[in-house]
Amino acid sequence: MILLDTHTLLWFLGDDEKLPSGIRELIENDTDVFVSIASFWEIAIKNSIGKLPLYCTVTEMMDACFQRGIRLLQIKAEHLELLKDLPKIHGDPFDRLLVCQAKTENLLFITKDENIPKYDVRTKWE
Repeated sequence: MILLDTHTLLWFLGDDEKLPSGIRELIENDTDVFVSIASFWEIAIKNSIGKLPLYCTVTEMMDACFQRGIRLLQIKAEHLELLKDLPKIHGDPFDRLLVCQAKTENLLFITKDENIPKYDVRTKWE
């Protein structure tokens, strides 16, 4: 069971060469792949302020996930309870929430972000 970081999702859906082939295979072969609703929130916000150009709508991106069997992980109270006490290692609020979701749901967090492994959360990149 895995959780995709926002950049991982974008690189996976866009067939970006920045995504290592082993990670692509992991995503394609795992039957329990999740993406957080927070990632779509982050994408929409970054697109609206000009930091992230998109070549499709957020709805189309969500549909592409569902077509590939990637499931949506909603934000739960348990995630937010953990977030309240999460150490301030990472400043990005989206990444902090994703860490809490991965920890609470016992998911392997697929991220290139070098700050994430500083938390007590399972990660993988290469």
